[in-house]
Amino acid sequence: MIYRVLADLVLVIHLAFVLFVVLGGLFVLRWPRLAWLHIPAAVWGVLIEYTGWICPLTPLENSLRVKGGEAGYSGGFIQHYIQPVLYPAGLTRSTQLVLGSAVLVLNFAAYAIVWSRSRNHSPQ
Repeated sequence: MIYRVLADLVLVIHLAFVLFVVLGGLFVLRWPRLAWLHIPAAVWGVLIEYTGWICPLTPLENSLRVKGGEAGYSGGFIQHYIQPVLYPAGLTRSTQLVLGSAVLVLNFAAYAIVWSRSRNHSPQ
């Protein structure tokens, strides 16, 4: 029972991290100091997508599920939980590159706005 609860906790943390990676730049628009947390998280998220690596939280969750008597899953977090919702036909390598690029573009745009605001408010 405890392992299943821990696996679910890891799942929730993993989902929150993915959402932070994708949307964190928008939060930085409101709270600029959050950039110190978001930039490394976004770099990690993009690296995972571009390289095809598996986030360490995925095997941790799988291990806890197996210890709790549940079946683990193959592939990564996005492939298992998000891909069936967004991409029912299957997550391909090119789709991963598109996802990583979308994260880069969204966050680059948000940081460009933050940078522009900071330049407009700085003494000349």
